[in-house]
Order: sequence, then structure tokens, then C-alpha cells
Amino acid sequence: MTDNMKKPEKATFRVAFTADFFDSAGHPKFADLGLGTFEPYPHVHTSNFASHQARIAPDQIEGANGVVVLTPKVTAESLSAPCDLLAIGRFGVGYDSVDVDACTRANVLAMITAGAVDRSVAEATITWMLALTHQVMAKDRLVRTGRWDDRTLHMGCELRDRSLGVIGLGGIGRQLVSLLRGFGMRRAMVYDPFISPDSLKGMDIDSVPLEELLTKADFVSIHCPLTKATRGLLGARQIAMMKKNAYLLNTARGGIVDEDALFSALRKGDIAGAALDCFEVEPVLEPSRFASLENVLLAPHAIAWTSEMFRDIGRAACQSMLDISLGRRPHGVLNPELLGKPEFLEKWARIIGLAHAGLLEV
Repeated sequence: MTDNMKKPEKATFRVAFTADFFDSAGHPKFADLGLGTFEPYPHVHTSNFASHQARIAPDQIEGANGVVVLTPKVTAESLSAPCDLLAIGRFGVGYDSVDVDACTRANVLAMITAGAVDRSVAEATITWMLALTHQVMAKDRLVRTGRWDDRTLHMGCELRDRSLGVIGLGGIGRQLVSLLRGFGMRRAMVYDPFISPDSLKGMDIDSVPLEELLTKADFVSIHCPLTKATRGLLGARQIAMMKKNAYLLNTARGGIVDEDALFSALRKGDIAGAALDCFEVEPVLEPSRFASLENVLLAPHAIAWTSEMFRDIGRAACQSMLDISLGRRPHGVLNPELLGKPEFLEKWARIIGLAHAGLLEV
């Protein structure tokens, strides 16, 4: 390249973040959203929505090429106006709040940060398992209320020789089984219709029908997405199959479990206890009925929130947006069929300033 020749500048790529990432002064609520990923790349410009809405409105994404979403829903209406949006990046791994079909129809990639939450959610699940079996809350209250001598009424149990049943063996479920190996538990069971038995070789996990998992497991831990197939997966009949000394843990989505059936089972002592991080209707702004029960642990869909997890999610979300801006296939795409659709590829090439779609790294 001669001295008077300049390398072509990359086309500006605009990434917008939903308003709930920021406080009223516009400062990030979280220590690290991964924005440092963009620093060496001046062609990427970031901004945030001016206001928070429960559902993203079409005018909020105007001018954006990528949007990183925390809690607002993405609907067909959100994507109804013509725009140069290439990607919606969900800040996390759950995507029931994103209409993936609508994204596909609008030629917009829908993405999650696959793998970024695995460690934190697995650790949080083990925290709950230990807190439930060692009756941490009950023993805490004994000291707070001066009932020291009642400690003999609250004998706990160990994880040793207990059995774990995992519903949904994605990255979180696999990490959970791995972290529990030092506790002396029995061979784990998994119910996941999308995995093959061959994929479990060497993992110390048995693939079993849901009914067998429910009747044998001491801990039933839910780690599957909320879909049409999993909504109401655990109803009254399924919960009734669980052992009387078993615990149910849900760090996935509230709609997977019938809350009426679970509340009844817990109140009657049909199962030993539960830990719930998610609910059918969120946010929970009034005291939950589950708070009246002594055998339940509750969290506001944040039991796994750590600085490390948000850092990893942020970096993954920003890296995917950066990859798109550079013409590279991003990680965690939910509608990969778009990557073979000429209409989308031409749109992608046009927005990032490539001569034609064949130059994209898909």
C-alpha cells in the first residue's frame, strides 16, 4: 500500500442497550457490561434507550444495528417498522421473552449468551441444596429469636449418598453435575429428550424418563428453557411422584412448574422443600404466598447474580455484536437458518459495508 492510499474505514455499527442496564443518571448499574470489548474498534458506537418499557417499541430500535436486551420483551410489534437492525442479543440464556419467529421474519438474528451463566447458576444451585438440607434459615432464626435449645428439632442431612435429578442437560446442568462430584452423591440422572445416551458416555450421568427421575431423585433441579413443550411440565401429577424427603429447585423459569400444585405439596409436607428463583408472574412486588412456608427458599430471579456472571454475559453479548460488525458468525444464534438466507446476507453485507454477501464469514 502506497503512502497516499488509505485503508477503507469500517462502516459505523450502532449497538443500543435497553434502559434497564442504567440508572436514572445514565450510569451502568453493573460493574462490567463488557463494553471494553468494543474499545479497539472505533467503528462500533454504543448508546442506551432513553426510557424503559416492558416491551420494546419500534421507535426505540430506530437507527440501531444491534440491540442488547436485559428484561424487556421483544415482540412482532417491536420489529414492525422497517429498519437496519441485524441482531437482538438477549443478556442471558433464557429467551422466552423474545419472539424468535418474529425476529426470523424480520431478518434479525436472535442471540443468547450461551455458556456465560453456567458456573454461577450451578454454584447457586449447590448453595441452595446445602442451605435446604442443613436447614440454614431455621437455624439462623433460632439464634435470632433466642431459641438455642430448639436446635435438636432441626437436624439436617448431607448431600452424601443422595441422588440428583436434572431436568435439561445444557451447559448449566453439566456444570452442576461436574461441581457436585466431590460431595459423594450417587450417579446423577437426567431427563432431556434432546440428548442422546451416547453423548453422556464418560459423564457419570444416566438418561432416564421424567417419571423415573421424579420418583428416585432426592433433588430435582430444573435447567431447561421455558417453551411450549416445557410450560407446565411439572404439574400436580408430576409433583406427587416425588419422594416425601425430596427437594425441588427451580433456577430456570416459573412457568415450568404449576405453582398452585407446588404450594399445596409444600404446605402439606408432600415434599421436603423447594428453592425458587423464578415465578409464573414477575416481578413479584407483593409478598409471595410461598413466603408463609418454612420449607422454601426464595430469590428475585437473581440467586445466581454475581459480578463474574454479569462480566461474562456482557463480554459474550458484546463479542457477538462485534463479530456481526466484522462480518463473522456470532455465538449463540437461535435462528441460524437466517445465515443461509440470501435476503438476510445481503442486508448484513450492506450494513457493514461489504461489497457482497459472499465476503461474510458464515
